[in-house]
Amino acid sequence: MVQIGKEITVGGIRLQSNILMAPLAGYTCFPFRLMVERLGAGTAYTEMVSSDGLKYDDRATAKLLYTDEREKLKCVQLLGSVPMVFERAVKSRQLEKFDIIDINMGCPVPNVIKAGEGSALLEDLPRASRIIEACKRSGKVVSVKCRIGMNRQKIVIEEFARMCEASGADMITVHGRTRDMMYDGEPLYDYIRLAKQSVHIPVFANGGIDSEEKAIVMMEKTGADGIMLARYGFENPLMFARLCGRKSEDTKGSLLLEQLTIAEECYEEQFVLSYIKKLASYFMKKMPGTKQYKQELFQCGSIAELRRLIGNIFRESE
Repeated sequence: MVQIGKEITVGGIRLQSNILMAPLAGYTCFPFRLMVERLGAGTAYTEMVSSDGLKYDDRATAKLLYTDEREKLKCVQLLGSVPMVFERAVKSRQLEKFDIIDINMGCPVPNVIKAGEGSALLEDLPRASRIIEACKRSGKVVSVKCRIGMNRQKIVIEEFARMCEASGADMITVHGRTRDMMYDGEPLYDYIRLAKQSVHIPVFANGGIDSEEKAIVMMEKTGADGIMLARYGFENPLMFARLCGRKSEDTKGSLLLEQLTIAEECYEEQFVLSYIKKLASYFMKKMPGTKQYKQELFQCGSIAELRRLIGNIFRESE
């Protein structure tokens, strides 16, 4: 029987649900993570952070890692290819507040692959193993996000999943596509199921979940312990509440205004404007009058103006 929304334990840490929010560059900042956690997500990861880039301790990295006591469970995703650099990163001052370290072994972007990072690690299991071991030496819970292989002729997920477990990973999330599929095409459910059957640690399924029906299909076809939402979690975060069986009085308009208030507390005005405009654009998908609303939205030059416009737009549509 499919159980979506149930509590689950990962590496000794109890998550309030088995529905997670994937890291999305430019989107899963602190206010967004707070929102989906409140709606029922088991956790949400930071945007992808370069393990090597942490040594610079710059403002851009600090923004990616911003958190405070309101975020109950803190999870960061790291990208890189050098085990020693990962070990230094997870033991650094910047990451001392984070409870879970997620290692990106699935990003399909060409520049990432050329650097030997992301999906490239699917073809270098010894290095991937050393990276996991390096992260585990921090004493933190470690998860791995990966794909099933580079292409259909190089499906490695069974061996890769076993390597992750043997190296000390506490959980893996399997994106059910090969690297060359990028973000298109039906997920290859059987390979996620194979990963689940190959290990004893929790396996989460990811890829192509754009509705509650698809979430159920993913769980039924893979036997996964839980699911991870990506783009659709950003387009419609109320899905977390529905999948968890929670009644929510929130609307997209109220969520946006709440996000604006939290973001204003944490970031400078230009970042707040950029972030809220992107979020509002996603929320407006399929709304009548979207084109006109977006034109007005991107002309906003102040937070006060943006707050008024959001109130007007979503009052008319909800």
